[in-house]
Amino acid sequence: MLKLAFLLIGPRAFQSRWYVVAGLGIALIALALLLAVNASAGITGFTRDVLGLVFIANGALSLAAGFLGHIRATARLATILKATGFVLIGALLIGLSEHADSASAILFGLAFALDGAWRLTFALVVRYPRWRAMVLVAAVELLLALAILAQWPIAQDRSVHLSIGLLLALWGWLLVRLGVMLRTLESEVALLALPLFAGRGWYDNAPVLVDPDEVEAVEHPLTVRVWTPVGSAYKAERRLLVDRYIAAIDGNGVISTGHAAIEMQPDLYISHYPDQEVDRSQSDFLARLRGTSENDFKGRFQPSYEHECGEWCPADASVEFRNYNPRRLRAFWAGYKQDDSYNLTNRNCSVLVASALDAALEGSLASRFAWLRFAGLLVNPDMWIAAAICQRADSMTWTPGLVLDYANTMARIVEARETNWTVRFAGFVRHVRLSDGKAAQPS
Repeated sequence: MLKLAFLLIGPRAFQSRWYVVAGLGIALIALALLLAVNASAGITGFTRDVLGLVFIANGALSLAAGFLGHIRATARLATILKATGFVLIGALLIGLSEHADSASAILFGLAFALDGAWRLTFALVVRYPRWRAMVLVAAVELLLALAILAQWPIAQDRSVHLSIGLLLALWGWLLVRLGVMLRTLESEVALLALPLFAGRGWYDNAPVLVDPDEVEAVEHPLTVRVWTPVGSAYKAERRLLVDRYIAAIDGNGVISTGHAAIEMQPDLYISHYPDQEVDRSQSDFLARLRGTSENDFKGRFQPSYEHECGEWCPADASVEFRNYNPRRLRAFWAGYKQDDSYNLTNRNCSVLVASALDAALEGSLASRFAWLRFAGLLVNPDMWIAAAICQRADSMTWTPGLVLDYANTMARIVEARETNWTVRFAGFVRHVRLSDGKAAQPS
């Protein structure tokens, strides 16, 4: 989430104060050590209460948006469920019940166990670059979950403190690294080019602008187009969540993984597709999932959305952006299209769209008051969701379903739709006043 917030605001707002970023990281690491080693009850309680209040406040405002906002029924239900979850987590952290420590410990233990199991499964199946490091991370998570749930060697009253301390330490280490890297980052180089974003090589084509101060006016919206697996399959057999995020099996037993593309009118269409149709029968699908070089094969770049519709079918979902940087998108695409190789799990259509979207959105929320904007993003529940989607994609891969969720979430953040507490609360107050005014009118 921290990396995503810095990306949206842009590095230039923080470069001259890189030492503040690094200093904040050191402070978080120090606080984490206090919590993990021998924190006083006051420090522990204060830290837990602050985190709990952040969750509760976000949940309350999201509930208001869910009940009072003008959104679709499905989106309303998702918003309300998400908000309820935030409130419950906040309540557990603050300790509103007499069994708060026990409930919080179970919550953290299960979270570590589920995340570790997910990472381990996909690291062993997909075998993407750095998969061994991911296996190690997953093993640590599973051992930590076991220690918390078994209450040995970590006592129950210390497990929550240790978990929060670990989270703060990871954030702190990231900030220290980022601050040091910002010091030497050239103004024309994108933030995505930093080693922090290297990961699986998805940002190897991070934009480098010849004149970074030159601004290209946004004349047309940026449109993310998604063919979900279940939406693009012929008479798909429904499988809950699997056919939305991974693959669907059609009536002929053929696997459909869907597709994603990104378009900027009038002349830019970004879509990566296998040059020859991949054998997606159920017997060969698992072998194709490995992100290793032997599964690289020739790809092709589709010329237009109309061409894809003619060859296949129209996309069943789309998301529009008007707050983005066309030059960064063009620069990213100029680098990426030099290599047309395709890999089902490490260089696919969805990986390209998600990476291109990140490149286009860098600096989209730049502000004179960068630190205030940064703080606002950290307490924005949509930022937490976007970060969770990125983490899930990094441990597995980007799929059309994940791209669609990510694009919708990022649109809510950068298009000024319920981006912060101020906007949400102002809308809530305005709604209440209008309701009161109508109630006061004589019938």
